Amino acid sequence: MRQNVAPGIKIPTDLLLERLFNTSSISRFIKHYNAESTGFADFHRYINHLCAVRNLSPSKVVKKADIERKYGLQLFQGTRKPSRDKVIQLAFGFGLGYEETQELLTVARKSALYPKIERDAVIIFALKRKHSLHTVQSMLYELSLPILGEER
Repeated sequence: MRQNVAPGIKIPTDLLLERLFNTSSISRFIKHYNAESTGFADFHRYINHLCAVRNLSPSKVVKKADIERKYGLQLFQGTRKPSRDKVIQLAFGFGLGYEETQELLTVARKSALYPKIERDAVIIFALKRKHSLHTVQSMLYELSLPILGEER
């Protein structure tokens, strides 16, 4: 059964896959089902919205996320694209929970946290318990896992 979805409405993944499988032109598919129609906002708009909703300043979030100030503010301006680790650090800067962090990763187009990966399991554990970034960094370090933001 085909469903029609209005522009700007998030399309269910199964319907999007059906349309992808049935398309004759990948370029037309990409053009038609752009970020807006799949429900993804621009990352910088999304994090600015989070600031407004949570009554936080970008500077405060960047500081709590332990991200270099200039780089962090560029993320909020949309002039830089974050790595997966930076997105996770921002989640801690915002004080997000597990589900909200997964959404933030999705909006940033980064892979979700996956509990079968040790490092991700530690991060999930910390998010579910509302631990600080400092605490998760200590946990990662104690388990000899790369800390967030560490070059690999």
